[in-house]
Amino acid sequence: MVLFINDRPVRLTDAQRAELIREKSDYDVVIDTRLEVIKSDNLHGHVLILNASLASLERLMDILHDEHPSALQSILVQVADKKGAESRLKNYFKVVKAAGGVVFKNDQVLLIYRLKRWDLPKGKLDPGEKSKEASVREVNEETGLEVELGEKICTTWHTYTHNGNRILKRTKWYRMTLLDESHMQPQWEEDIEKISWMTRKEVQNALVDSYSSIRYVFEQLWSSVPELD
Repeated sequence: MVLFINDRPVRLTDAQRAELIREKSDYDVVIDTRLEVIKSDNLHGHVLILNASLASLERLMDILHDEHPSALQSILVQVADKKGAESRLKNYFKVVKAAGGVVFKNDQVLLIYRLKRWDLPKGKLDPGEKSKEASVREVNEETGLEVELGEKICTTWHTYTHNGNRILKRTKWYRMTLLDESHMQPQWEEDIEKISWMTRKEVQNALVDSYSSIRYVFEQLWSSVPELD
């Protein structure tokens, strides 16, 4: 599970401390919660947090949501019980389920431009709806495309605040193949300004002006697709 908070990736691991310390040079800051308290001032660059308890994990969530450390790039948190910590994190938020897709047309993929960033079509599940169904529906509603559903790429988790509630959005992403683009148009009601087919190189350039979670989707996709063009 990779959790994106304020567009910064937070990862949990149950790896041994010695193994992580050997890679200490990969981090700008190392915090051992048995020796010091997590503070906003210490969260900058790439951070490694060792021996995190559930209480210290919740403190970290509070800091990230309330204080927004601007110099932070990523966090790796070592916990004793990874599954237990992930469950605790999910209970900390209101979970909203969503689904989306990466649509292929030969050697190109589709990106949408929304709120001044390149993004992928996605949206919340309707009551009783399955993720696969929602992903196809949302792609159609946001782009006008008819698509054929393919295999799942990955799941992303990102947080935001809505009406004072802390929301954790779980989005399942699927690979899709274009069937018909004769009705392609951006859904203006969802603030989509334009739709574009891009080669892999063009996507890489566009992702500079995107979100960390979207870059993660393409990392997972491209790990199984060596070349698109």
